[in-house]
Amino acid sequence: MGTFHKLTHIGVCVSDMERSKQFYCGVLGFRYVRELRVEGEPSDTLLRLSGVKVHAVYIERDGFQLELLHYDSPPSPKPAPAHAMNDLGFTHLSIQVPDVEEAVAALEAAGVEVMRSTMIRMGGHSVAVFAKDPDGLLIELVRAQPQ
Repeated sequence: MGTFHKLTHIGVCVSDMERSKQFYCGVLGFRYVRELRVEGEPSDTLLRLSGVKVHAVYIERDGFQLELLHYDSPPSPKPAPAHAMNDLGFTHLSIQVPDVEEAVAALEAAGVEVMRSTMIRMGGHSVAVFAKDPDGLLIELVRAQPQ
């Protein structure tokens, strides 16, 4: 076995846990795995924060796990700072869809903000577009290539 054993998850800080669970599970099709609540040490040391009270919910889709994190303490800045696509760090979550227009319609019907100005069309088909999760994290919808 190598030095690094297994990729486990990516964490996303959220302002409203129930709203985010509804978006990721109810709209994007993730499934609930487990959750935990932690506070104080040793989390303060690990997270480099003081007085930590955090609720973590793990959700999964297609073998990929996302950790939704809501901090009761210390509170997250609101609104979330804007990020440009060329800022360092994670920029977006990408999901393949069979039909971009159909996916856009489903998201909009669920009240999700779709950034239609980012829509790319090639060969008469919509092939990619960005939408936003409830806290503004970019979700890229990419047309799956026909087999």
